[in-house]
Amino acid sequence: MATNEPIETEGEAPPPPPSSGAHLAYAGASRVLTSGNTAQVELFGNLDRPQVRFDATIKNPLRFREAMSALYGVVGSDYRYVPKDRTQYIAYLRMKRDAAPLGVWHAQQAYFSWMLRNDPLAFCILDPVITVHPDQVMFEVFGKDESTYANLAFAREAFTEVGTTAHGSTNIDFSDALYASVQQMRGYRATKLAIGHEGVKTSVETRKEVLEKKIQVPDSWLRGFLQVQSAATLPFDHVQLSPMDLYNVLRHLRMNGDRKGKKRGLRYELVPAQQPRIVAEPWETVFTTTGDVFRGKAARLVRVWGRRRLMTVKRLLPFVQSVDVYLLGSGLPSFWVFRCGDITLTLGLTGFTSANWSSALGFDLLLPRKTQDAEPTKKIVSYLTDKLKADTKELASQTGIKGSSLIEALQLGCQNGELMYDIANGVYRSRPIVEKPLDLVRLQYRNVREKVAHDLLTRRGAVKIQSENRIAGIGLELTGQVSVEEDKRDYRPQMVLADEGQVRKVTCTCATFRKQGIKGGPCVHLIALRLAFAEKEAKKAKSDDAVKFETRAFAKREGDVENVVQISLERDKVKYRWGLSGQPMRLQTMKFNTEHDARQAYFAKLADLDAKGYLDAIAE
Repeated sequence: MATNEPIETEGEAPPPPPSSGAHLAYAGASRVLTSGNTAQVELFGNLDRPQVRFDATIKNPLRFREAMSALYGVVGSDYRYVPKDRTQYIAYLRMKRDAAPLGVWHAQQAYFSWMLRNDPLAFCILDPVITVHPDQVMFEVFGKDESTYANLAFAREAFTEVGTTAHGSTNIDFSDALYASVQQMRGYRATKLAIGHEGVKTSVETRKEVLEKKIQVPDSWLRGFLQVQSAATLPFDHVQLSPMDLYNVLRHLRMNGDRKGKKRGLRYELVPAQQPRIVAEPWETVFTTTGDVFRGKAARLVRVWGRRRLMTVKRLLPFVQSVDVYLLGSGLPSFWVFRCGDITLTLGLTGFTSANWSSALGFDLLLPRKTQDAEPTKKIVSYLTDKLKADTKELASQTGIKGSSLIEALQLGCQNGELMYDIANGVYRSRPIVEKPLDLVRLQYRNVREKVAHDLLTRRGAVKIQSENRIAGIGLELTGQVSVEEDKRDYRPQMVLADEGQVRKVTCTCATFRKQGIKGGPCVHLIALRLAFAEKEAKKAKSDDAVKFETRAFAKREGDVENVVQISLERDKVKYRWGLSGQPMRLQTMKFNTEHDARQAYFAKLADLDAKGYLDAIAE
């Protein structure tokens, strides 16, 4: 679970990322107490937040154990790519040599001191946010790499003998010790669950100390909570799988290792009224699902990543009855809802891991950034504070806010950390993520470079896209010019975008890039170029006449053979490529007298491919 951050050996160390210190105080450490044929699960709430209580008997302790184990698997998951770096290993050898003459206890202290200096977050687990509502109890967590969001919900039907209940949201103490004690739960023991400030009442008298935690919560963790809720409100394609479908895919991934330099995604081939197909890359293994048919109105071909992160649910998989997958689009986040009767686990997977700045940056552009009227949001938050949950129809009828104004107000409430969207049940819930109002100005941008890039976009003529060059089989090469008045210089950023939008290669003429490349993240000029291209794409989508450069990819499967077609519009030219997947493609270039004629021929080709049953692999 270590983060393995490289040690700075020379030069000035970079400043730490902005973070907010969170003071968490608990009356004791959460644990499971076992005595004979009975067990008690103590989950202590944060003393600095309003009291949240829930006392009940768990109907199925085994399912509870496996569900909490899956949740712990998400909390400790870290799938970021870590390049080989011998700096820490050399430092470890030096520490080992110095500690050789010491006793065991002193050697352990030396090791933990070294970890505290070099990797202070190695053992840090951010405590879950727990919400008690009349219909369910929810646990929300983020993975260590902040690429996986999990919402574990227990319906009231999962409990009997429900006692004292106080609705609300708080943090609970969650640690390795709790996970170890949860493993002791057995099905033959009558197990009770107690959530609150004091845990189980019978053990209060033995607890006089207060467990305090002072955690530097990363801003990215808070921003992740805000973004995932807004992402859940975006349009999506719904796919229903059977548990065996998911098991077959995960088994194939477990038996076959990834190939270096090859594709690592899952392709969904969605045809209306047909069983969805899942293609595992790079082996091109096709899995025809056995769940419900695809009920969308148009054929889709969606490629998503994060398949290895699905391994975190392996312990819960035997109890899963159905799997709902919500696909936002190629390269965008996906939501997986695992339904186990009275237990529901929702996973939100980013298009890429948090280390991939391009996808996260592109996703930010989908969220509302404009200044909005706060009054509708306050009205909705006030209503949900009393009712705790409601769908859009109820909110529209009760608050009088309808249409786009309602959606914008709900998204703003989610981004403020006051509301959440429960995609598994299709309702909005009141869930304040922290006890105090968030500093939204500080959370608006990841770092200073992103803020400066947005500032450059507001300057007229400061950011220009000079050329767009489509490279067959690779992607779109963008060349820009960024004029910075303060530096009295023009910079030339370049990047190559793959078909799904992720950045494959970047370069810039600025000193920051020449000195450290992209190791410390993209420079201001690369971010500005990426934002400018996204704005251009958004404007282009509103009018077909604005299209001058575009490439669309299509695919059609006939048995085990997949035919692929790529059609490109480049001003007054239309390039048509076709062939079998994974093999060299043939090329036909057509030149027209005007750009208008080229556009007409381009859209006619698109309509012809759609009529022939080809799946659009890019258009969402």
